[in-house]
Amino acid sequence: MSGSGVQSQEQACEAFVRWIDRRVVAAGRGDGLDRLEVAPSGTFWLGRLACEDEVLKGAADERSERLDPCAIGIRLRPASAPPWPMTVTVASRAWVKDPKDGPDPERRWWRSNLAQEVVSVLVDAKGGTFGAKQLNEAFAAVGAPGLSAEIRIDVEDWHRETELVVQLVNTSPEKAPGLTDSHLYETQLEVSGLPTVPFRLEALPDSFRYDREVPAYGVNVGVEVLPSGAFRTSDTVSVQTCRPQYWNGAYQKPDLSFQTLANDPLPELAKLVDALAAYDDTHWTPSALEARQVAEGWTTMMRAEADREATKVFGELDRLRHGLKLLRSHTEILRAFQLMNKAIARSAEGRGYTAWRPFQVGFLLSTVRFLAEPDDEAGYVDTVWFATGGGKTETYLGLLLTAAFFDRLTGKTMGVTAWSRFPLRLLSLQQTQRFADALAGAELIRIDEGIKGSPFSLGFLVGRAGTPNKIVPKTDSDDVTPDSPGMPDKYQVLLHCPFCRDEKLQMRFDRERWKLEHRCTNAACPWKGRALPMYVVDQEVFRFLPTVVVGTLDKAASIGLQQAMRGLVGPPQKVCSVPWHGFTYAERSTTPNGCLVPNCQGGKALKPVPMDPKRFGPSLRLQDELHLLRDSLGAVDSHYESLLDHLQHELCGTRAKIVASSATLTGYDRQVEVLYQREGRVFPQPGPRAGESFWTSPTTEPLRRFVAVAPRGVTLEHVSDRTLDALQRCVRELLSNPAKVCAEAGVEPEHATLLISLYGTDVVYGTTLYDVEAAGRSLGSNNTVEGINIEQLTGQTEFDDVREILDRLEKPEEDFAERIHVVAASSMLSHGVDVNRLNTMVMLGLPLTTAEFIQTTARVGRRYPGLVYVLHKIGRERDAQTFRQFEQYVRQGDRFVDPIPITRRSRRVLDLTIAGVVGARTLMIREPASKQRLSTPAKLREYARSAGLTPAQEAAAVAMVLGLDGPEDSVHREQIAEWVQAWFTDLEDPAIKATFVSELGPRPPMTSLRDVEASAPIHE
Repeated sequence: MSGSGVQSQEQACEAFVRWIDRRVVAAGRGDGLDRLEVAPSGTFWLGRLACEDEVLKGAADERSERLDPCAIGIRLRPASAPPWPMTVTVASRAWVKDPKDGPDPERRWWRSNLAQEVVSVLVDAKGGTFGAKQLNEAFAAVGAPGLSAEIRIDVEDWHRETELVVQLVNTSPEKAPGLTDSHLYETQLEVSGLPTVPFRLEALPDSFRYDREVPAYGVNVGVEVLPSGAFRTSDTVSVQTCRPQYWNGAYQKPDLSFQTLANDPLPELAKLVDALAAYDDTHWTPSALEARQVAEGWTTMMRAEADREATKVFGELDRLRHGLKLLRSHTEILRAFQLMNKAIARSAEGRGYTAWRPFQVGFLLSTVRFLAEPDDEAGYVDTVWFATGGGKTETYLGLLLTAAFFDRLTGKTMGVTAWSRFPLRLLSLQQTQRFADALAGAELIRIDEGIKGSPFSLGFLVGRAGTPNKIVPKTDSDDVTPDSPGMPDKYQVLLHCPFCRDEKLQMRFDRERWKLEHRCTNAACPWKGRALPMYVVDQEVFRFLPTVVVGTLDKAASIGLQQAMRGLVGPPQKVCSVPWHGFTYAERSTTPNGCLVPNCQGGKALKPVPMDPKRFGPSLRLQDELHLLRDSLGAVDSHYESLLDHLQHELCGTRAKIVASSATLTGYDRQVEVLYQREGRVFPQPGPRAGESFWTSPTTEPLRRFVAVAPRGVTLEHVSDRTLDALQRCVRELLSNPAKVCAEAGVEPEHATLLISLYGTDVVYGTTLYDVEAAGRSLGSNNTVEGINIEQLTGQTEFDDVREILDRLEKPEEDFAERIHVVAASSMLSHGVDVNRLNTMVMLGLPLTTAEFIQTTARVGRRYPGLVYVLHKIGRERDAQTFRQFEQYVRQGDRFVDPIPITRRSRRVLDLTIAGVVGARTLMIREPASKQRLSTPAKLREYARSAGLTPAQEAAAVAMVLGLDGPEDSVHREQIAEWVQAWFTDLEDPAIKATFVSELGPRPPMTSLRDVEASAPIHE
């Protein structure tokens, strides 16, 4: 869609974003307005200053004063001893109210001309006040007699070095004859002629990668450094980030196209590894680091940090070299890699990309060793760490398909290759579609190449939040039946056919096969109208064990309650004799032969599994958004990860390789050790300087423009409404008067339609459900623009509504009036929602963690320049501190990420998870080995006695499973022993009223990993 004129699409977007931002700031300051119907003090939130008397009277503390300050200022560090000469320039306006019989009775408030004064200052070590007479006269001259202000300079030395705080203070009386509004408006302060030295950012430690210098700090404002070296206040803090280039231009780029790597990958992969080796030798050898240490004045600690990082960098290079060696020496691995590239090429057709980014291939090379040496590699968790939007999902899809092809080539003809978990309650449909597209491409290649085995298929395991756990013939409960309302259409998961991209999918329930099916209606589809290899009902996932299972993290808890989960960690028990009934599991009253199809007529004549049972263990467990596994959720998951490892090892003698992706790096090694009891590795290693590495280099192409706003004197909701109102007004003006707007914005008119599409839908993001719902209600009633259509995307949004909203965002209605104009979203939007039309965002307060800030803001500007307004809740200490150093917060965001708070030694969490461990061991290991039903206390009691099970043995086993068998865990082992003893006591009690084994013990197994008390955020 490139334009025919000189201006590119990206240039047009950049110009339009700058124009929008000017308009939004103008709405906040009152720029360009001459008259108002209502009081300006309740209208404007930028550039205004309350009078000092009012602030001192009403402000109980510094926090309250920040909400409606009487001063703006600049904090500087002078380069010389006193006295300090400087020039201070002040600009301000007033709003004055006419009497009732004034010239415009409907709009009685009028805006004064600009009062601007240049004050020459010579300040000594005591500080002082300056310019009061000049400023008072200036206000009187523009028609606002009674207003007064002064320049106040404080000298502080409590930071060991002298600092000057230059402030403009509104000293107007709160009430005076003829004074209708004591506020100052459109205020600005400029300081020039003072030589200074920069501050060092105290919030961050020294690092050889980052510059910690800050020229000046603002007081209630941002600060700009002008080309002349002067300092000027700004009402917002704007930070422009740039889109990276996914290669370092100093080296010849190898051909990493899918086609080349499918045909003859080794020469190009060798070029990639050789280029990396050359880069590392240039930047990371001791001599290179020594030269930088001298040139940049590194401390001893900075050099030690650089040496440690260099060791990791060369370790990464060794892993790539080893991966290349394996491709050369292992025929099956090489062929699996080539077939994966063929599959990715097939699934990417028509999407505008035909090649890998180099870091993606680097990751594949660095991790492919797990196929040849699975036992060794299982001891490491490899985490993909890359800027959001850089292609992490596609990266591990490449690894996943390589593993799937390798499985087929080496005799694993069925079963799960990978189980991929997402930490949110509602799995992104777009993420699921990406998996389906990749597997469809792989399946077509598998057929073309004549590779034996079951079709490559996808399972969607999220449970009742989105799709049914099971479908029953009839029910008196809330179980789903074939005739339930909305069946089967409401359970459509795919957005389009993964084989042909046709969007006309049809949902059907096949009663004979007892399957909920997606079918493509396109006559030209290569899948020929058959049911797509996609399973969205939990029990169908267990019956057919698809190649890849994607699901929410919560579902892992079912391992302690449901034996059919065994297929995700090891072999099912048998195969039903009825075609299309699939694998069978434990015999129960509702499943007398273990078949999960209701009323199965296959009888007891079951077939053995047609593959070595030990091959059923998955090769991979993928964890998306690793940084979200924290606090109680992370603690609970750490116990269940250990349980999954234990079960797979007991059933198959193997451990799955764990691969993760994360938005942050801080503390990942400890987090991985706690979660998985493995060693953490990250790829790619960060480069020698911030924003630069072998894999990326900086460009000047705009990515996102972040604008920090500290609202004054009005509520955050008011600012949010007015900001969204201004954003919508801008786009609607472009729609109604394109020539005028394009001329103002510096945009060629041919881009107008594209800009309306790209910037016509705004996101308002709230950190709580309350904020999101309140934003939707408030905007609906307080906007001045007519006809704003608002939709919500939260964890509470119905599954089929999510699908419809995403569809409308991807393919907007022709008529702008019918489109979605505002999406009010919670954290659900933050992960895996990739819509190129989402390019403007308003954040209601700073998210609770920096990781969430990084992840959330990455949802806009994915393809075109984005614009993010961060409305700070400035009364909070954290928000105030972040506003003060907002540029560094954005540019060095990963350094502000707190280490993930997580432990596996929480006794409260242990009390919740013991039941799941005991239940899973009974279901998955003991019952199949006993060859009898152990579903009731009586039957399990009989087995336990005959097998000689004791509380001490089971307690020791549970402690071992959870990794709580060290000398520091004696208290935890006592807790486990007490719990297990209570479980055995219930088991041995013939009068126990428990009907099922899961009812034994102090508490039943968890049904979801989120069955812990909700944590309450604590603010400073």
